[in-house]
Amino acid sequence: MSGGLSGPVNSSTGLSSTTATRPLSIAVPALNEEKLIRQTLESLAAQQYKDFTVVVVDNGSTDRSCEIAAAFAAEHPGMDIRLLHESQKGTGAAADTGMRFGARHGATWLARTDADCLAAPDWTERIVAAFGEGLELVAGQLLPREDEGITAGERRMMLLAVEVASLFGRIRPGNKGKDYLGPYQMLPGCNMAITAELYLRSGGFPRSRIEDLHEDRALSNRVRKLSRAYALRRDVVVYGSSRRVKAWGLKNTLAWYADHRYKPEVVDIR
Repeated sequence: MSGGLSGPVNSSTGLSSTTATRPLSIAVPALNEEKLIRQTLESLAAQQYKDFTVVVVDNGSTDRSCEIAAAFAAEHPGMDIRLLHESQKGTGAAADTGMRFGARHGATWLARTDADCLAAPDWTERIVAAFGEGLELVAGQLLPREDEGITAGERRMMLLAVEVASLFGRIRPGNKGKDYLGPYQMLPGCNMAITAELYLRSGGFPRSRIEDLHEDRALSNRVRKLSRAYALRRDVVVYGSSRRVKAWGLKNTLAWYADHRYKPEVVDIR
């Protein structure tokens, strides 16, 4: 596996890349997210359950994303924030680097959100509670952000589209097979959590580009061959960006997530 596991440290705390993480390690892949990454980190700083490590994985940013993350870490010395660099382009590759960092440095549980998302204040608390109930993989509820100019009607349509996509996933031929222990569970890549043990045992996120493969779907199917202890928890909430819907329209966005049936010229919408 490639990946910058010896990236810069959090200079405000002196934490090195070999220092053990806290029980929950949160991977945050980032590529040119200078407009939103601080808001993402602020939502994590506001969590009610605070015994976690944040692993920001820069995926080749050419803007101020890394600078902003480092400055935020310096301003919040009580948070355990690590900054890694992954040179292999791809959401799957960057997410896998962040997740494996946590697994290899002592974390019991791993979570992921993205650098354009806002975690609800009880997000980490709800994740830990779900693990306490015996789950090994937690799929959270993804809601549209409320600060991007989306109307109430558009929000309702997007929420309906998520439910339709989840239903489609259960009947999609590619998600069926005799080796699966349970039904397909749609797994939002920006709102999920898994035990470190199961992540490593399943092989984790494929180290892929978003243009080639939906890494969250692949991980869900890998887990289904190993465990039945997975479920959707609607109280585990993350607010995701609607920028793809705004750029491509709802129909094309759904087609994109349905096996890349829509192929836009620009994938990394910023």
